[in-house]
Amino acid sequence: MASVLLVTLVATVAMLGWGVEAQCPTAADLNPVNGTRVCAQLYADNSPYYDQCCAGEVLVVPPGSDMPYMPTGWSARASSLVVGTKCELTVWSRKAKQGKSRRFTAGAVPRLQEVRRGLFGNWNNAIQGCYCTCK
Repeated sequence: MASVLLVTLVATVAMLGWGVEAQCPTAADLNPVNGTRVCAQLYADNSPYYDQCCAGEVLVVPPGSDMPYMPTGWSARASSLVVGTKCELTVWSRKAKQGKSRRFTAGAVPRLQEVRRGLFGNWNNAIQGCYCTCK
């Protein structure tokens, strides 16, 4: 009886969408229907569950974007990112393209806290500048 109740509760939660935030798009998903190409997307929310990463506010980065200073509210805030097909995103840990840098190629990085930045750090909430190009 308890297992039937649990299965019913899980099915109800799944149907209502509780606890289900987002799943990272693929690199190919960054091609919007209006024809405007997207180089990368940065996401604000973090989660210990991969299927709930790439959620929250989104910063859309067009091709050719050169941001030595992140837009208001985005400095040291990105927790996940997705880079479009045939694109490359370079990020810096300090403003004005200073500090550690890292290049990300096409694909999703759902948890930037798993990407090393030096000996003791990681890239979660560390991006303070970026440059994005596409071929």
